[in-house]
Amino acid sequence: MFTYHDETTAPSASVPLLQQSKKAYGFHPKLHQTMAEAPATYAAYLETYRLFTEETSLTPLEQQVVMMASNFENRCHYCCAGHTMLMKMIDAPADVIEALRDGRELADPKLEALRTFARDLLLMRGHVGDERLEAFLAAGYDRKQALEVLVGLSSKLLSNFTNALAHTELDDAVAPFEWIHPDQRAA
Repeated sequence: MFTYHDETTAPSASVPLLQQSKKAYGFHPKLHQTMAEAPATYAAYLETYRLFTEETSLTPLEQQVVMMASNFENRCHYCCAGHTMLMKMIDAPADVIEALRDGRELADPKLEALRTFARDLLLMRGHVGDERLEAFLAAGYDRKQALEVLVGLSSKLLSNFTNALAHTELDDAVAPFEWIHPDQRAA
């Protein structure tokens, strides 16, 4: 239903964004090819992702925890596979990767507080209440980081929902990390 665009088929405003993606990844990720249909969506995604990964105080592992919590809750087959690969690239612990892919509690209490805070923000549409915010703060995070989580979730809303609409095919690079939500796995 959606087109995988390249520089020859994309709207002109998306061409520089596709070129930027190819330079960064060495290929055109199918998510980016799909988003190229709507330059504003594509630009918003790239900028929120950049802001989250380059300008927040969360560590690369913490950033991945936030994004994987969203990927799981939004059932994003494409992003769960892609972020599994990214987590392996940053040498994230295997037990953390598997727990995030399964939606299970993380053994590290601070990372678990982050995962549940991000999950609760999604599930409760931001209305987590003071008690959940205080639990997040008590785990060692601060108010600034509570707001930074929203940047990561904003980026993931754009990518997770795009993939849900488009049924984006996995790129060859992430195909080995294919993901199926636990409640859809064969018993």
